Amino acid sequence: MRNFSLSAQSASFLLFASCIAVPCRGQAASGAENSEAPKSAAQQAPQPAAQETPQPPAPPAARKAPSKRPPAPNDIAAPVPTRYDMLRGAYGPFRSNNDLLYYHLDIRVDPDKKFISGKNTIRFRMLKDSTRIQIDLTDKLDIDKILFGDTPLKYTRDSGAVFIDFPQTLRAGQVYSIDFFYSGHPPETGRFGAFTFKQDPAGRVWINTACEGIGASIWWPNKDQWRDEVESMDLSVAVPNGLVDVSNGKFMGKTDLGDGYTRWDWHVSYPINNYDVSLNIGDYVHWHEDLKIAKQNDLSMDYYVLPEDLEKARKQFAQAPGMIDAYTHFFGQYPFARDGYKLVEVPYSGMEHQSAVTYGNLFENGYLGRDWTGTGISLRFDFIIIHESAHEWFGNSITAADPSDMWIHEGWATYLESLYVEYRWGKADAITYLNGLKPKVYNLRPIVAERGVNADPTEDQYFKGALMLNTLRSVIDDDPKWFALIHDFYQHFKYQNILTEDVIAYFNQQTGMNLTPIFNQYLRHTGIPRLELLFGEAPGMVMYKWDAGEDGFAMPVRVGTPGHWQIIHPTTKWQWMQSPLTKDEFQVATDLYYIDVNKQ
Repeated sequence: MRNFSLSAQSASFLLFASCIAVPCRGQAASGAENSEAPKSAAQQAPQPAAQETPQPPAPPAARKAPSKRPPAPNDIAAPVPTRYDMLRGAYGPFRSNNDLLYYHLDIRVDPDKKFISGKNTIRFRMLKDSTRIQIDLTDKLDIDKILFGDTPLKYTRDSGAVFIDFPQTLRAGQVYSIDFFYSGHPPETGRFGAFTFKQDPAGRVWINTACEGIGASIWWPNKDQWRDEVESMDLSVAVPNGLVDVSNGKFMGKTDLGDGYTRWDWHVSYPINNYDVSLNIGDYVHWHEDLKIAKQNDLSMDYYVLPEDLEKARKQFAQAPGMIDAYTHFFGQYPFARDGYKLVEVPYSGMEHQSAVTYGNLFENGYLGRDWTGTGISLRFDFIIIHESAHEWFGNSITAADPSDMWIHEGWATYLESLYVEYRWGKADAITYLNGLKPKVYNLRPIVAERGVNADPTEDQYFKGALMLNTLRSVIDDDPKWFALIHDFYQHFKYQNILTEDVIAYFNQQTGMNLTPIFNQYLRHTGIPRLELLFGEAPGMVMYKWDAGEDGFAMPVRVGTPGHWQIIHPTTKWQWMQSPLTKDEFQVATDLYYIDVNKQ
């Protein structure tokens, strides 16, 4: 079971409910036990590495920033939930009555027939007396049998849900295990195909999984939701001899099965979200290094690419150790140290599969060679390595308990991109990078979506989420405190599943400030706050207030001129100040806050 932390408000809600053109997953463009103690160096302002220089300028065609991305469908309106969405999204009585402990996914993959078969051993602890549990598997795959020991179990299929009935009552507090056998032709669907049978450029077998959004139950039986995670997992993947499988966790060995297949065994020793579980099957070559950096025990770094790409991969993947260095500086040790860190080449742009980050960014900086933010800074680093790996801390270690709160994955991972920039090249470049995200925001829907219905949040969760975090840094206005806050926030919630309310409660408690209206304005309202400025009622007088949708919204902001800023504390009521500046001279530090300004 993943530890699950909820505020009283979020807990009561759940009881009641009983990357497209975005950078994560790359579409438009995802702590060991002895982690650092509080008050570590991660709390100090970053120290850019003076010896590290930016990449050479890209040619003009590559430097051209893409035009404003078109709004995705879920930017404009939330789709009406289907029965499938409701059954998958709700934490209903036959999910909430048990607590996941362990999976062993033992699967055979037949590339010629595009067929999979195998079983998932599911171990769980009952939380309530019951005779039924819910496991999920697409109705496009066959259930061969479900065994409770030697006893076949009856089950009912409803859309993607499988309701399994036991011949006697399972008692609260007791641990049970079932073997769920299944087979079939997995459907290729969703953003990156979910489960794809492809060929690499040389015509060899290349099979990959990437199912965040569409759901892991599209190719294997599991409790397909975010709130409950197994404590550990084993994967056994049988593939034709000569192929390699790369999956999550630590490589435990391979076994020739004597029938033309070899089984590759992997062990995940940490909690893992079901959509992070990954198969990558191909003619991979592999190299390894042991990373030694400050604040990080020796970390196994492994890389898997196609043979033809080895030379350019070695050059491009050299950015991975620096990424680990930056993120451990801010947040503490890499979260899955026992399992190691892997980069795996795939035919799509990328995904944050836990301890096996997948990569398809063409071995170029930026996103597919493009200047993702239009600032020039994007071309200094490989977007997929930096963003998808950021999810090891936010998304894989700290996980949202419901997809509605996925900004906890995406807003934070996008903000971590800017922290990487700051660590390498300084705060000014980080602020420039963040402000390059503003044209990507549409503000057509709130970021936090409806809970309990498998909702797909708006793409604004990436960019607006990161800009909100930068705004909060400016509100706190003390960088050592800010770095201490985000370091301790991560350390407090790592390996847990949380909701927005938990983030807000922690920030309020640790800062002694009431930041709830600020969080709510950016996350639960469509528009961003607008600072109204009225000049000229009397010489030297400026009137000011916030126009915001959140009741009680109040947020300090810097006004005046660069180098001579002063902080004012507007609310939604008019106040006034004396200023010698004219309307044209009077400025607002909009690079430090994500706000609108209206001067009259």
